[in-house]
Amino acid sequence: MDLDHDTLVAFSKSWGLFYLIALSIAVLIYTFLPSNRKRFDDAKKNILDKDDTPWRR
Repeated sequence: MDLDHDTLVAFSKSWGLFYLIALSIAVLIYTFLPSNRKRFDDAKKNILDKDDTPWRR
């Protein structure tokens, strides 16, 4: 098998799409797992807890 530019382009066009779809599905599954709910809720709330006050001298 000769590995030239056209072969690599055809491979990336055909399998790159499936790779990106699988990666997106994996990220969505990780995001919506029930075991990650507390971690994401804490991150949502803690971003404004202490840093959202005016600076005092």
